[in-house]
Amino acid sequence: MNAPSKLAELMPQTIEFTLDGQAIQAFDGETIYKAAERHGVEIPHLCFKDGYRADGNCRACVVEVKGERTLAPSCCRNVTAGMEVKATSERALKSQKMVVEMLLSDMPDQGYKWIGDDATQQHGELSAWAKKLDIAVRPELKALRREQPKADISHPAMAVNLDACIQCNRCVRACREEQVNDVIGYALRGGDSKIVFDLDDPMGDSTCVACGECVQACPTGALMPKSHIGSQAVDRKVDSVCPFCGVGCLVTYNVKDEKIVSVDGRDGPANHNRLCVKGRFGFDYAHHPQRLTKPLIRKAGMPKDFGDAPRPDDWSEYFREATWEEALALTTGKLSGLRDSHGPKSLAGFGSAKGSNEEAYLFQKLVRTGFGSNNIDHCTRLCHASSVAALLEGVGSGAVSNQVNDVEHAGLIFVIGSNPTANHPVAATWMKNAAQRGAKIVLADPRRTDISRHAWRTLQFKADTDVAMLNALIHAVIDEGLVDQEFVRTRASNYEALRENVKGYSPEAMAPICGVPAETLREVARAFATAKGAMILWGMGVSQHVHGTDNARCLIALATVTGQIGKPGSGLHPLRGQNNVQGASDAGLIPMMFPNYQRVDNPAVHAWFEDFWGTPLDATPGYTVVEIMHKALAPDSDPHKVRGMYIMGENPAMSDPDLNHARHALASLEHLVVQDIFMTETAWLADVVLPASAWPEKTGTVSNTDRMVQLGKRALNPPGDARPDLWIIQQIASGMGLGWNYEGEESGVAAVYEEMRQAMHAVISGISWERLQRDSSVTYPCLSEEDPGQPTVFIDDFPTADGRVRLVPADIIPADERPDAEYPFVLITGRQLEHWHTGSMTRRATVLDALEPMATASMNQADLLKLGLEAGDVITVQSRRGEVAIHVRRDDGTPSGAVFVPFAYYEAAANLMTNAALDPMGKIPEFKYCAVRIARGGQPMAAAGYGTGSGVLAAVD
Repeated sequence: MNAPSKLAELMPQTIEFTLDGQAIQAFDGETIYKAAERHGVEIPHLCFKDGYRADGNCRACVVEVKGERTLAPSCCRNVTAGMEVKATSERALKSQKMVVEMLLSDMPDQGYKWIGDDATQQHGELSAWAKKLDIAVRPELKALRREQPKADISHPAMAVNLDACIQCNRCVRACREEQVNDVIGYALRGGDSKIVFDLDDPMGDSTCVACGECVQACPTGALMPKSHIGSQAVDRKVDSVCPFCGVGCLVTYNVKDEKIVSVDGRDGPANHNRLCVKGRFGFDYAHHPQRLTKPLIRKAGMPKDFGDAPRPDDWSEYFREATWEEALALTTGKLSGLRDSHGPKSLAGFGSAKGSNEEAYLFQKLVRTGFGSNNIDHCTRLCHASSVAALLEGVGSGAVSNQVNDVEHAGLIFVIGSNPTANHPVAATWMKNAAQRGAKIVLADPRRTDISRHAWRTLQFKADTDVAMLNALIHAVIDEGLVDQEFVRTRASNYEALRENVKGYSPEAMAPICGVPAETLREVARAFATAKGAMILWGMGVSQHVHGTDNARCLIALATVTGQIGKPGSGLHPLRGQNNVQGASDAGLIPMMFPNYQRVDNPAVHAWFEDFWGTPLDATPGYTVVEIMHKALAPDSDPHKVRGMYIMGENPAMSDPDLNHARHALASLEHLVVQDIFMTETAWLADVVLPASAWPEKTGTVSNTDRMVQLGKRALNPPGDARPDLWIIQQIASGMGLGWNYEGEESGVAAVYEEMRQAMHAVISGISWERLQRDSSVTYPCLSEEDPGQPTVFIDDFPTADGRVRLVPADIIPADERPDAEYPFVLITGRQLEHWHTGSMTRRATVLDALEPMATASMNQADLLKLGLEAGDVITVQSRRGEVAIHVRRDDGTPSGAVFVPFAYYEAAANLMTNAALDPMGKIPEFKYCAVRIARGGQPMAAAGYGTGSGVLAAVD
């Protein structure tokens, strides 16, 4: 078949029909409403919402179809050839107006103003349609109003005013079919029918996860953000990107009186209007009174006590305010002096995955060209470095092969070491939607998390036995003749070594080790190998082990031997935890790689960047995050002792393993400069603190977990004397003798982006700044302006030397530290739905802190009973490195012998206990496994001055 024929085959077929006397074209399967909308004909509608399943229950969109006795709902009636439709006939208009008038007559007289400050628009879309249709409610209809329920304001974020509910069921579809949270229902019949939460509970007492999809769906204000009670009027709307997890949801900030008052989801390719609780309600951290607004310098003689809790409301005892000129002069003078006295290796920089690509690029350029070494790193080292190491080794690229929402095309979705409903909630909705359509979800995790409710099989394996379980799956595929022989023959190398290695890993032999029955392992292996598409998504539960690289090697091998890569609904996807982990790594914020993962010790690459930046460069890889901390505590005789650091937007005093060691290292530096928006735990140990810009206060790009480069625009100005991060980096560069010139607020960002695009020409050469201004989001690889981007890669070959996947066998390597009689429990760390990373932003967000105000440790009921504990009791969790006192909550998904502690709380910092032992290849710490003991009692710390820290014990039950 020739190309034009193929193209014609893919094009949707058209049908001709008549609309209000005009012959027009509709697509096959298109509804009357959508066809009319495309041709500029407005039909009233209330229960219909783009992207949702059409329900047809409000009957505001009815039209007249020739030859039919009754009017037809246009939102769910498909066009047929030759159909004659009248949308504006006298009969259709009379019915449309009657529906809108009757619904409006049942509205409360004193409703919330929704559109502007026009009282006639107080009921949102309903009032808008009434105005368009020129409807005034007759007094006799008002007299028929039924008695309505009282408002429910029990939820911290949302108000429920069912007096304004028209029972369109949008909120039910939003909750059940879009987000798949199954909280909102429709109860009773006739005049008693109503919307309910769970078993008719107040919204605040229900199982609602506060995604706010129902608020965004509601057409009348029956459900609305509390921040808009009284008026929905805003001064401006600014498009941006969510600043939290790596999903990269596009958002719109609603700004009033120079404050963000609410956030809406945009129709971006990663989220299609959806948001989670953090994205929708976690915005007001930017307005928190603890924002840094002036440069601060540590007072002379004030010690750095690394055991001292930060006091962000009371910093003046240790710091004094300074001008920018003084702070920058001290910063650059000290850093330059250390470099010149002790050599380039004496300095290091930590960049941020919470900032923009432009900031990451310029920061690493500053360290390499100004400091003179490659001692540059960021939190990827603590998240997915082992995944990236295995992917670069095996498939030649550290990025994902398929985007998250490609699960739509998968027959099986293998989720391992990830809790997507908490860590990547919008990504989890695509998985749940796929399960509703018949896809099989397999959850493999030591913890049985919320996604297991939607799973076909849950492999609750024993912690630290990932390789045993995954090798058993590979063994079963080979043993049962399910290998995709053609794919392996033409597109893989080293298969024989892999096959030989897994001979000893039969499911029967591994079942006692990993704790999963052999038949279940074989059943999952068969389903994975025979699925039309099988996709693997993983999180830090895979990567944060001393064998994290081996874990990822096994995942690559499983996808390869089954041929489940390089096609829709398949492939390998390490879910990124922060909004710009992917982009910061792409931009070169790692010690052994220039931008686009080009090794610093590759002579040709090294020469290219020396020429590009016009300066000599260090040709040896720098130190990683954990290694830098060791070097900060090295003896003075060590020629590579790290003496000075510049940290932008990172909080290693909370995020590093073995925090006592990390904080000691930070406090021991001769000069520490921290650039941030709050007095974080790291800033508390600084010599100079530079007040920076929050995400809504800057223009820049970020790259999400799906390889989408996305543009966020500035919605606010930084408070006080706080400055954009990009400006601060340039000022420090200038003070260290670098003659950069990226001038102008937005033009400067664009200039940095275009320079970065040259350094990363192999993947983003087709994504110009102008294109981002126009499109907001473009997927890479994208090599020309005409290239739409490649959502699925490795279709024909892999970017390796021979174009093949290199299979790397892996054997069982035990955790660095295992439970024993003295420390019998395993500590597992991770995130919560409501909080993110080290909590510096989310714990200063009013709604998020109200929903989850207190640190808790999760244990199952059996372990609680053995220890004589009840939910809400205080326990002390202790490892060989540190301890925390914390309230305990019951979670039967946590396995026996384990305790789960989130790492967002200073007062119960999980990383005081974690082990700094490194994966030898990825050099990532073993956050996910160490030995602890548990004792009743203890004295929990105060909440370090931010957040409320005042949760009631009932909240942990």
